[in-house]
Amino acid sequence: MANFDIEKMTKSEAKKRAEKLREEIADLRYRYHVLNDPKITDEVYESLTRELKAIEAKYPDLVRPYSPTQRVAGEPLAKFKKVTHKVRQWSLNDAFTKDEIIAWDERNQSGLAKIFGHKPGQLSYDCELKIDGLHLILTYEKGLLVTAATRGNGLVGEDVTLNVRTIDSVPLRLRRNADVVVEGEIWLSKKELERINREQKQKNLPEFANPRNAAAGTIRQLNPKIAAARKLDTFIYDLSAANFKLPDNQHKELAALSELGFKVNRHHKIVHNIGQVIDYWQYWEEHKADEDYWIDGVVVKLDLRQHQEALGYTGKAPRFSIAAKFEPEKATTVVEDIIVQVGRTGRLTPVAVLRPVQVAGSTVTRATLHNEDYINELDIRIGDTVVLHKAGDVIPEIVEVLPKLRTGKEKKFSMPKNCPICQSPTERILGEADYRCTGKNCSIQRIRGLQHFVGKAGLDVVGLGSKLVERFFEEGMVQEPADFWKLREEDLAEMERLGEKSAGNLIEALKTRKQVELSRFLSALGIPNVGWETAHALAENFQSLENIVKASLEELEKVGDIGPVVAKSIYEFFISDKVKEEIRNLKKAGLQVKQFHPGPGRGKLTGKSLVLTGSLSAMSRDEAKEKIERLGGKWSDTVSKKINYLVVGDEPGSKFEKAKALGVTILNERQFMELIR
Repeated sequence: MANFDIEKMTKSEAKKRAEKLREEIADLRYRYHVLNDPKITDEVYESLTRELKAIEAKYPDLVRPYSPTQRVAGEPLAKFKKVTHKVRQWSLNDAFTKDEIIAWDERNQSGLAKIFGHKPGQLSYDCELKIDGLHLILTYEKGLLVTAATRGNGLVGEDVTLNVRTIDSVPLRLRRNADVVVEGEIWLSKKELERINREQKQKNLPEFANPRNAAAGTIRQLNPKIAAARKLDTFIYDLSAANFKLPDNQHKELAALSELGFKVNRHHKIVHNIGQVIDYWQYWEEHKADEDYWIDGVVVKLDLRQHQEALGYTGKAPRFSIAAKFEPEKATTVVEDIIVQVGRTGRLTPVAVLRPVQVAGSTVTRATLHNEDYINELDIRIGDTVVLHKAGDVIPEIVEVLPKLRTGKEKKFSMPKNCPICQSPTERILGEADYRCTGKNCSIQRIRGLQHFVGKAGLDVVGLGSKLVERFFEEGMVQEPADFWKLREEDLAEMERLGEKSAGNLIEALKTRKQVELSRFLSALGIPNVGWETAHALAENFQSLENIVKASLEELEKVGDIGPVVAKSIYEFFISDKVKEEIRNLKKAGLQVKQFHPGPGRGKLTGKSLVLTGSLSAMSRDEAKEKIERLGGKWSDTVSKKINYLVVGDEPGSKFEKAKALGVTILNERQFMELIR
């Protein structure tokens, strides 16, 4: 810095010097975080950054958004905005045993053999550590970071760009001018967690149970300065989209991510059979504590992109990848009581009240017991000593009873004959293990339904939490969903602990939800057996609420991922007079449900229409439909001159003869697989 006196620099000289400093600082960041170069020191990095800050302070118009001085920028947010993902986010299916991993490999072998017409032989797999952190999606345009988002429901997440910009391992500008979407994991080191918890303790604030909770809590801070003070880190593992040709295997993809400037976990490994996958999984189960970050399993992916694309996805997860989870941490505790909770659909769920115990980094005091059959199968009694673990390291679950520790004072449990809330009789649902309340006006069901309608799984109204919804119900202000839009600011302002400002914010938040996407509205209604994925499938298939309401049972069953049970739930829900009245009242209150408008498909089948007759051996009809739509094509049930292809499976019907008569191009299964590959 001594050789560059900023006060004597011309603006032109300062501009050149500033850009060189940015390039050098970015290179130091790359060498430290990506290349793991131990020679890089904080002193050099900070010295160059101070010089750059001084130049930008003298010439503010030389500040660039990708400058390292802009990592912590902007005022605290009032709330997080929603962002629609450019690339759909998937979950992974889990495997917990050696046999489950082998069975997954066998499904891959069988699926690829049907698609390519021959056995693929030993398959190459990419094995990566499954970091126990927070999923992150980064979008870059022309090499610059545009948005950072959480996973959310897979279709819509939260914009956490300001907080993610504070993470040094996230490049603000890539090492090439490219448009990309990448995915990875935000994590916090064990050492940093200890430091943060020491500070929390000194301030008499609650300590974080584990690094994952601390990372999630940090990213959800509205003030980026708080996020910057906690040294979060990242590993990026997926190049989801790019304006250049994607690498042809996972190994090259990870290398490409490093070349772009992202930090990639160094412990990934290519193996050439499922036995080597199991060796890698077992090795890291024994050595997971060796690293300074939490590892809860191994992610295994077919290495070749050709194989990945051929197998594709189910409704919720890729077929070509799996999470091989480690044995969950276990602990023993005592069942002090069993209580019953009533859900929004009237289902009764028994819950064990436990003597507090530490499991997988957090204190557990309750565990769901699922249903009466589950309790009877394990013979769980009040007073029993039990073995507890966290299913998927998240949900506390009793897995074993220790009967030898019984004293004789333990009590057997049976489901109540009357609802604990409204005292209406309970009944066991025919053909199921669950009980439900038969009361038509059970208050807790109505409260849960209202909470769901405006909660995160529903309309996601900011500021309208569960406790406030319960207050509105108990005070008679809200009895059905439409009543939320009848609330007046002056009435809310008079409520205890609410106030004028909060009342105004809440009314404004409700106004912003008067126009709602069809899939979100369907999820908010709380249709039995319908979650986000199914709601989106319904919206995509029927386009409007009116079409769904009048859909027949047969039409509902044709929708991808919807079987007879779910179709019946949807059909019976919408023929209910009560539901029809609720929807009418919502419309009267000004709620508008938008029609579904799919974005323009871009792929090799854009503008093409296909019909299937007969059954395919490699995939179901719904899966074939999904592949066609993902490639920009359209699916039809009717053969006409407008159809481009008829796909013929086993035992084709009358559509085959009609297509031949009309001159429609006919594809057998092998030709169809080649087309969509």
